[in-house]
Amino acid sequence: MTEQKATNVTWHEHRVSKEDRFKLMGHKGAVLWFTGLSACGKSTVANTVDHLLHELGKHSYVLDGDNIRMGLNKNLGFSADDRAENIRRIGEVAKLFASAGLVTLTAFISPYRADRDKVRALFQPGEFIEIYVNASLETCEKRDPKGLYKKARAGELKNFTGIDDPYEAPEKAELVLDANTKGIDELAAEVVAFLKNGGYLA
Repeated sequence: MTEQKATNVTWHEHRVSKEDRFKLMGHKGAVLWFTGLSACGKSTVANTVDHLLHELGKHSYVLDGDNIRMGLNKNLGFSADDRAENIRRIGEVAKLFASAGLVTLTAFISPYRADRDKVRALFQPGEFIEIYVNASLETCEKRDPKGLYKKARAGELKNFTGIDDPYEAPEKAELVLDANTKGIDELAAEVVAFLKNGGYLA
């Protein structure tokens, strides 16, 4: 657990409840936590889902791994400790977004099961939806749009997930997407269908 360094702080309850914010939005706030190897399609699927939700008149926002590391988490690297802190921070931000009534989509490798479970523990049941974008290492290396696997294989990148750092696949994800055989639009449609069937968009 992260140490609470500031001792002179008090949690303040909002006069507007989470439920009232959901009522105003016309749907529930939740976190869709996309996880998977680099180049598995996390960000692309998340952004496509975001677009589909926008078309449906729903309020959503994507927190993307690279974007967050260019701002909020620009002081973090890729060691195990820094990865854990990266996920902890984004989990707290995602909780705030979801409490405001947004369908919050996060696209992070988040390779360690324990770190993802700590984020899940921040939420009430049903508010955290773990989505495993399942693509094999072979599939991801073939795509490699940023050339990162090539650099990692050449020893130019250290602590690269799937090469010299582990990826711990979810054991109980709410949704598993087969990114080896299905296209982005089909995968995004599966996510939206999950939300509709689960009553998140009502």
